[in-house]
Amino acid sequence: MHSVSFNCAGEPLDLFGAKAIGWSRARTLIVADVHLGKASAFRHAGLAVPEQVTTADLGLLTELLRSTAAERLVVLGDLIHAATGQSDSTVEAFRLWRGQHEQLAIDLVLGNHDRSIRSWQEAWRLKVSTDLYDAPFVFAHSPRKVAGYYALSGHQHPAVRCAGMRLPCFHFSANAGVLPAFGSFTGTHVIRPSRADRVFVVNDGEIAELPQLLLRRA
Repeated sequence: MHSVSFNCAGEPLDLFGAKAIGWSRARTLIVADVHLGKASAFRHAGLAVPEQVTTADLGLLTELLRSTAAERLVVLGDLIHAATGQSDSTVEAFRLWRGQHEQLAIDLVLGNHDRSIRSWQEAWRLKVSTDLYDAPFVFAHSPRKVAGYYALSGHQHPAVRCAGMRLPCFHFSANAGVLPAFGSFTGTHVIRPSRADRVFVVNDGEIAELPQLLLRRA
């Protein structure tokens, strides 16, 4: 699984082309905006969307957990999409996946789409919080600055335009970093990074840092 190393707030991290971060010292895998059930919500609204989206995303999570040997999964908000998306098949898929990872600790930072998560919190064995502090990081859903911590968040679904393509990206500024949306059935929002920022674009499982020359044009 393709990754690049990145030193963030003094901590070595692995940025994966699968749109996740491995924090090896803490045995932690970090993702944002999984949006489980979004495809089901669209089908509920009458749109033709493949049913395999949820199982594919959960399968990718399994691959990442195995390759990183992570003992904890931190989700930076929006684990689920909406109550209407939590069909019987989606709930069952996650139940089976959770059973395969019984020893895995899952920390969920509440996102704006997680309003109905309390219905599954106990069964899915989730530890839920609004912000999660684990020095030198604070894990949040929406991008923010927190004195004394480096903030890692999601929500924004960041992307840049590069070589005629719109590519999801990791966006790191001096005090905060934003992860791309992990869910495969999610949109993106084009950002305008500053010249001092560092941006890593992902494309078809590959990841590479965007050179400063291109960053100025993104």
